[in-house]
Amino acid sequence: MKLLLIGSGGREHALAWALAKSPRLTRLYAAPGNAGIAKLAELSDLDVSDHQAVIEFCRAKEIDLVVVGPEAPLVAGLVDDLDAAGIKAFGPGKAAAQLEGSKAFTKGVCDEAGIPTAGYGRFSAAEGALAYVREKGAPIVVKADGLAAGKGVVVAMTQQEAEDAVTACFEGTFGAAGAEVVVEEFLEGEEASFFVLSDGTHALPLATAQDHKRAYDGDEGPNTGGMGAYSPAPVMTDALASEVMKKIIEPTIATLAKRGTPFKGVLYAGLMITADGPKLIEYNTRFGDPECQVLMMRLKSDLLDLIIASVDGTLDRASADWRDDVALTVVMAAKGYPGSYAKGTEIRGLDPLTGDGLEVFHAGTKREGDRVVSNGGRVLNVTALGSTVREAQQNAYDAVARIDWPDGFCRTDIGWRAIARD
Repeated sequence: MKLLLIGSGGREHALAWALAKSPRLTRLYAAPGNAGIAKLAELSDLDVSDHQAVIEFCRAKEIDLVVVGPEAPLVAGLVDDLDAAGIKAFGPGKAAAQLEGSKAFTKGVCDEAGIPTAGYGRFSAAEGALAYVREKGAPIVVKADGLAAGKGVVVAMTQQEAEDAVTACFEGTFGAAGAEVVVEEFLEGEEASFFVLSDGTHALPLATAQDHKRAYDGDEGPNTGGMGAYSPAPVMTDALASEVMKKIIEPTIATLAKRGTPFKGVLYAGLMITADGPKLIEYNTRFGDPECQVLMMRLKSDLLDLIIASVDGTLDRASADWRDDVALTVVMAAKGYPGSYAKGTEIRGLDPLTGDGLEVFHAGTKREGDRVVSNGGRVLNVTALGSTVREAQQNAYDAVARIDWPDGFCRTDIGWRAIARD
């Protein structure tokens, strides 16, 4: 099969790495890709926001399947346009992708299906949101309704922080994503990520993970797109996973099917495990980044087989097998991230770091001649296996120490919650 992979991050490098193992794959293209993906795929500078150009590329290259990595093309309806052109694509259509594209939409699904989630209010003007914050008090969570690259959520520990977050949204900090705001109850507990594949009717549980959103050690500092992750998540017992499927995942899929907008693709539930059981924090409609990196390291099954089953509606006959090992990834980011940062700084020492349970997935990189240089905020995902979280952590940080990149930084404590639990 000839595949086109859409995206350029660490998630897409991990997907390319997993797809490349499939005996069914004959040719892999990626748009736009990065320096790591370039070793596995032929890169194209295709403008993926131009859906007609994507369709024409697929026809010219005789693409059998398009795998969409990031959320923005899904929310923009790329899969719908590919389907209309007779080109198979993996990912939800525009309507179902609103589970990620609009937090207010997801809350409406929760209300309709009786899914446990945080209490909330939704607002299209600052005045109402500020009144709600003052009524409820802090801590409280302020979310830009739309896509904000993982940075549109403020967990406000004081009322002033919450009011500042509301004001920032309505003053345009997040552009159109902040035109509506959801203000949520602060949930106490431990976060976990739960992934399933869906073919619109059936759901196949994948694996669990936990990530670290804050920029600095001890889960301090500003929120980011994710500074590291590990899988499996120790907090997610088999009993909890069954409860999540019954109370959260299955009602969501059934509700969207009933609405006539079935969900096909990856459904990623961000959960809070509270004293009252698991509650939904938010949905993403694609693999997480950096959670995808640890999932792909543990996946034993053929990823392409699973994707095809999701697209073709045969997930009820599919299964996913996983390594018993723990996988842990450390994100190396450009100094200054998630604020302003420099691009184009050289990274050395990458070539020996592969194999035997160790992979460096590229995110914001590009190749300039013989050099690999930074080209984004989150730049590398140093990913390792181990028999325990502690061993996987040690293996990953041993590899980090061998990378020569003075202009990068990383947290030094990824996995600390799981190690503390042990």
